[in-house]
Amino acid sequence: MTEATGTALKVVSHVNGLGVVNEGFETQEDDISVSNRSSIKEEHSRKGLGLYLSKVCKPINATEDYFNAHAKTIKCIVLGLLGAGYVAYFITACILDFERAIALVVLTSLAVVSKAYDLVKTYHGDSITKCFIPAQRCFNNFRGWIIGVFVVAVLVLLVTWLVVDTSKRPEQLISFGGVCMFILVIFIFSAHRTEVAWRSVFWGLGLQFCIGLFVIRTEPGLTAFQWLGEQVQIFLNYTKNGSSFVFGPLVSDIFAFQALPIVIFFSSVMSVLYFLGIMQWLIIKIAWVMQITMGTSPTETLSVAGNIFVGQTEAPLLIRPYLMDMTKSEVHAVMVGGFSTIAGSVMGAFISFGIDASSLISASVMAAPCALAISKLSYPETEESKFTSEENIKVACGDEQNILEAASSGASTSIGLVANIAANLIAFLAILAFINASLGWLGGLVGFPSITFEIICSYVFMPVAFMMGIPFEESFIVAELIGTKLFLNEFLAYQKLSELKTNRVNGLDEMIGEERQWISVRSEIICTYALCGFANFSSLGIVIGGLSSICPSRRADVSSLVLRALFTGTCVSLINACIAGILFVPPLNCLDVFGTSFFNTTNIDLKNCCTDLFGSTVNNGTISFEGSWSTVTNATLYFTNCCDLFDYAVCN
Repeated sequence: MTEATGTALKVVSHVNGLGVVNEGFETQEDDISVSNRSSIKEEHSRKGLGLYLSKVCKPINATEDYFNAHAKTIKCIVLGLLGAGYVAYFITACILDFERAIALVVLTSLAVVSKAYDLVKTYHGDSITKCFIPAQRCFNNFRGWIIGVFVVAVLVLLVTWLVVDTSKRPEQLISFGGVCMFILVIFIFSAHRTEVAWRSVFWGLGLQFCIGLFVIRTEPGLTAFQWLGEQVQIFLNYTKNGSSFVFGPLVSDIFAFQALPIVIFFSSVMSVLYFLGIMQWLIIKIAWVMQITMGTSPTETLSVAGNIFVGQTEAPLLIRPYLMDMTKSEVHAVMVGGFSTIAGSVMGAFISFGIDASSLISASVMAAPCALAISKLSYPETEESKFTSEENIKVACGDEQNILEAASSGASTSIGLVANIAANLIAFLAILAFINASLGWLGGLVGFPSITFEIICSYVFMPVAFMMGIPFEESFIVAELIGTKLFLNEFLAYQKLSELKTNRVNGLDEMIGEERQWISVRSEIICTYALCGFANFSSLGIVIGGLSSICPSRRADVSSLVLRALFTGTCVSLINACIAGILFVPPLNCLDVFGTSFFNTTNIDLKNCCTDLFGSTVNNGTISFEGSWSTVTNATLYFTNCCDLFDYAVCN
């Protein structure tokens, strides 16, 4: 019965209600059973593969766990090996050629000193501070006397130095008078004359003067910045590898393909340096020096220090979270810093014009403390700043994930800057031509058809140029450049200065007709400092738009302060030029020295010229000369006379 029933059930399960076999159902049932068997086999196969892989990966997982557990120790070992390798490299470089390795020695020393300072501050900062508490109390008790003695000593030293130094070059006194004049003008137009914090003003000007003294007057400073300028020039020349590939032979003929690719290259490099944290570290160190001496707030100081390297809209990004709560005086200082300096990327373009690289670099560095000082004179602090300690200030960083993205982002970001430069040059050159044509037509109606925008600027700004220390006969052409920079932009001004320098180097006549073809080296240097800044009317919209987009709630304050900041930033550049005029010493003309010397005395000028001649001498059995001395007719005679006075190895 059971078997029959089972058989019947089996048959019924394979037929439909009419007793006909349902083959489709039977096939589906068979497929399901086959599929189940296949999935079971695959599952067993996967389990077997997973088991096999887990066995194979056990050593890898164990190694990974070991590295994670001892990550700190391994990191120390790797850093130790890298450090040992660098020490070996450093020693080898110094042994092989110490003179060639001087730059490496200086950079390494700076890095070691900075790291040592950070370590001491981190682990022993509090204890060291406690040790100076008695000295601080003593200083506070006699603060008035100490400050008074310090001010008197500084004034006596300054007056003594001016008397001694200007006895040979009286034109330096005019530059000193220019500094006093511009400071007086800023004070007269100050927003709150009774609230001026003179500590910030004098310390800022003092830092500016000390930097200029180191760069222009001392041998180490002059050599260091000349070397830095040469390295920047070499570095920027690498741009040709990229631009020549894209533009081909057009690079050597067209301005846009010569100068503008440098902006892209420099912007990309700066973005990489920001990603690595190098720029933030450098900016923080510079800002720290200015803050502890001048007593300014960390936020405004950080932004102004950033302007040494980046533009007037990029530097405020360093303090973006704090702009909303900054005082009006601090916002004004941020804008003045942007107007008083130029961005590193644009500086590269100016260097490609042939402008002296060391002067551009030192001008931008000197402008930072001066910008803070003069901004506090123009718009003194009348509110309570919310940022009194640098401990709570964090420098903003980029969002890039790796160094390649940083380089690409920097290049992409510069496209807008390059387009802006090109568009402004096209527009302003066209506007200048239209203005000159209009002025010529209007002047022609009254008998002066040759009047131009440049001529008007030359008369309006001539007193300014003269007070910077420019000789009277050259002050008109420098005044043209100042007016061009202020009303148009600094690109056009530097391009014209480059043409004047090229004419001088190529030996053109100083005057052709009534038109001056070039100016002296002293005037070139002073003019380079005076033009080094973004203070022009075309930058007003950039500053208002840039700061308003960063912090929309401060749009009204930015708009109300921007004209004052423009005027103040212009004065900062002019004061910078005056400092250069005070400190600049014309290069020694060795041909005149040799021509007027009897080679029987060892005065300092004769020694310097002989040293320069020895440095250009090649003695391979036959005496020959390199550089500028290779074209001097009597170089061999001068060499013989110098060897009679000074015993150098090249003489033997």
